[in-house]
Amino acid sequence: MTQLQTRLPDLELRWLGGHRGLEADIVPAADLSLDRLWLRSLRSVDASINTILDPLRLAASVPQAIVKLLRWRPDVIYTTGGYVAIPVLAAAALLRIPALLWEGNQVPGRSVRLSARLATARAVSYPATRQHLPAPTFVTGTPIRDLESGDPAAARARLDLPADVPVLLLFGGSQSVRRLNEAMADAIADLVERCTVVHITGPSAIVEAEVLRASLPVAQQARYRPYAFLHEDMDAALIAADLLVGRAGSSTLAEAAAAGLPMIVVPYPHAAAHQKANAAEMVEAGAAQLVDDGDLDGDTLRQACDLLFDARLAEMSAAAREVGRPGSALASVRLLETLASRGPLPTQEELDAATREVTGT
Repeated sequence: MTQLQTRLPDLELRWLGGHRGLEADIVPAADLSLDRLWLRSLRSVDASINTILDPLRLAASVPQAIVKLLRWRPDVIYTTGGYVAIPVLAAAALLRIPALLWEGNQVPGRSVRLSARLATARAVSYPATRQHLPAPTFVTGTPIRDLESGDPAAARARLDLPADVPVLLLFGGSQSVRRLNEAMADAIADLVERCTVVHITGPSAIVEAEVLRASLPVAQQARYRPYAFLHEDMDAALIAADLLVGRAGSSTLAEAAAAGLPMIVVPYPHAAAHQKANAAEMVEAGAAQLVDDGDLDGDTLRQACDLLFDARLAEMSAAAREVGRPGSALASVRLLETLASRGPLPTQEELDAATREVTGT
């Protein structure tokens, strides 16, 4: 969004989504206009009254989307695909409004594969994803905030972290990860003897983490920093850290790579194991070590702490930067500008060059 607003200061942005989800809070907080369709995001397949109502909501949302797009007359649509995007992309196709769909996972889900055919063009994070989607599909990487220009010393000062102690960052993604939190409880006494731990717990586990912190000797409590979320300070945490232990979501991997941050990556074991596929590029490049979810325990975190003092850490950091695409947002913006102007699409080589540029440029 920052890239769009920087390049097109008169741009009008509108967010169209479904009911249920974080967007009801996040989008207005970002000072964006939010409209919602009747359909809901799908989170389970359990039989209920919604098994009948959801297809009806989906069907009703198509004419609803048509009316909204006719009223707004957007130049271009950007979507991450999936179930909620289906009526919007169907309406856009009927009204001949160009649309760019972005898919961050290496193996797209069924809803994305279905809705992708309605988009004008597609952008993906991984080259292997192109085999699952129709042409034209471009590799742009995952749009992220600017991390390459960050100063680790300034980031540590911003979070009030010691300047002379290695920093281990634990982040389970948008949801609390109980297995990660339990491993932390087992290992914390050993970890704070050797490093500072920044632990993003998720809102459901923050009270438990605060109790854990209070159980430490007073002299060690400053070495354990639990947060429910970091929001605006997440960039500082990524820049300040020396090693990240976390899930293999597309954004997490992309930001770690751009920051040159080595990872102990613990893929979410469900959802067709798509996170394990996401992690493959960083693991194969030597930028990350993979730990299966079932093997994550206190010993995993103790070994991660050992890595903070190992010469391999610098090699992993260099490998992370090699696979990073800090200019992914710029590449996506160039695709959107081209679609909006109905001009010829850029080549993959031109987009590759854009993805290597620093996001803030």
